[in-house]
Amino acid sequence: MSSEAREWVWDHSSSRGTARLVLLSIADRVVDEQCVSWASLSSLAKRTRASVSTVREAIDRLVHAGELEQLDDLTGPQRSTVYRLPLAAKAVAETTEEEEEADQTSEEESEATPALRISALRRCGIRPREVPESPTRVRKPVVPESGRSRRKPAPRRTGNRHSDVPETGTQNRSEPDLNRSTSSGGVAVLSAAEWQVDPATQTWTRQQGHLDRLGEQGLAAADAKWRAHRADFKPRPAAAWAADWRSWVAREHPPARRNLYAVPDGGHRPAHGMTRAEAHQAALIAALDESTGTEG
Repeated sequence: MSSEAREWVWDHSSSRGTARLVLLSIADRVVDEQCVSWASLSSLAKRTRASVSTVREAIDRLVHAGELEQLDDLTGPQRSTVYRLPLAAKAVAETTEEEEEADQTSEEESEATPALRISALRRCGIRPREVPESPTRVRKPVVPESGRSRRKPAPRRTGNRHSDVPETGTQNRSEPDLNRSTSSGGVAVLSAAEWQVDPATQTWTRQQGHLDRLGEQGLAAADAKWRAHRADFKPRPAAAWAADWRSWVAREHPPARRNLYAVPDGGHRPAHGMTRAEAHQAALIAALDESTGTEG
């Protein structure tokens, strides 16, 4: 029956990202047409390559969406948590009725999730829990359900059965952390070549005097030099590139100006081939030769 449950997830579930992987992993362990499954948080984290905290959050989202139930009064092998896919169970039940041409049920009965048959689950190692969960930890379902199920977030447990699964951290590395040119917090990551100087950074160059100090051409040259040096860097968020670019521009020196020296003929020309002493001497001679306006 796990194939029918997986098929329902692929075709009808509205879950995305890690939540979808978690739901598929649970559906893969469905034992019968009731769409009941069992799994531990650490085993789900290992199968989905996500952290335990990420799996816990994904289960919470699935419970609130009505696509997953956590059956608190049942326990699976090795005291694992028992789940049910209620919408998948309803779809399987309706398909079975059509195939067997069973008696038509009322509209109210056809819309309800089939009641659980605990006796059929015992052969799979699922049995009633000896000590019920504390009532304070039970979350009320969004829509009243028949049977013995209660919806609530997965209980926090200490330790992992799989030592290589982190307790906390971002979700699955192979899954975008919601933006890989978008990230797990929704922050865009770009290469240095893709990053563009934003309006806030342009305002900063004017307020800090770097535009006046370097000039537009000097600022463009500094930008080109920065991009060349950062070409092989790994992608970063735009804010990180902006801070790095500002630091680079703040250290950039103004373009060198060609030194002009006075020469005896009254003009100015580059002192190519002249030593500094010769250039100074030429400037002194030119100053002595200039008319002061007091000559007789």
